[in-house]
Amino acid sequence: MNKSDNTNRYWRSNLTLVAVLLSIWAIAGFGLSIFLIEPANHFKIGSVGFGFWMAQQGSIFVFVLLVLTYALTMDWIDRKHQVND
Repeated sequence: MNKSDNTNRYWRSNLTLVAVLLSIWAIAGFGLSIFLIEPANHFKIGSVGFGFWMAQQGSIFVFVLLVLTYALTMDWIDRKHQVND
């Protein structure tokens, strides 16, 4: 395996991960918080609807979890492709 093939696989893995995480963020940020807020409000968290909660707090929690997921997964991808800092 040459270095160019390893570099291409590394960046393909990185871009795939970014695309998946951005899709999840878009669904949480736009889908559940804006476009599907009425159906989501049928479910309750405490005394407020889930759509309202996602718009106010949930999107922030999802973002923090996605950042953590990105950091941990990129660490694993770096080790898999033997990329050093």
